Amino acid sequence: MLYVNETVFLADWELSESFVRSTGPGGQNVNKVSTAVELRFEAERSPHLTPQAKARLKRLAGRRWTNEGAIVIQADETRSQARNRELARERLVDLVAQALIVPKRRVATKPTYGSVQRRLVAKKVRGAVKAGRAAPDDED
Repeated sequence: MLYVNETVFLADWELSESFVRSTGPGGQNVNKVSTAVELRFEAERSPHLTPQAKARLKRLAGRRWTNEGAIVIQADETRSQARNRELARERLVDLVAQALIVPKRRVATKPTYGSVQRRLVAKKVRGAVKAGRAAPDDED
C-alpha cells in the first residue's frame, strides 16, 4: 500500500513493477543486473481517486499516460534496484498529490476607475514623448 496523504492511498493491486536492464552508470554490471524500475499505476481503474482528480492526473502525466489509462514511471538513476524502486514510488506519490490539489477558481475583476485613468494618462505622456522625436515638418 502506498500512502499519498492522510485520506488517499494506492492499493497494491493498482501498482505493478517490472525490472529491466538500465542504461547509465554501472559499468559491466549494467549488462548483467536489471536495476531500472518501471512502475505502472492503473489510474483509470483506481477507486481512490475522484473523476476530477483523474482528469488532472491525466493532464499532469502527459506522455506517461497510456491508452489503457495507466501511468508508467521509469527510474534508472542509481545502480541500486531498491533505490530506483523508491524513486519511482516517490515520483508517483508526488504526481498523484499534485493531481489532488483543486485549483482555485479565478474571479474575474474589473480594473478600478483610478487605474484606468492612470493608464490613459501614461499613454498620452508616452505618445507626446514619441511625437517629440519626430523630424520637424518643413513649412516654407
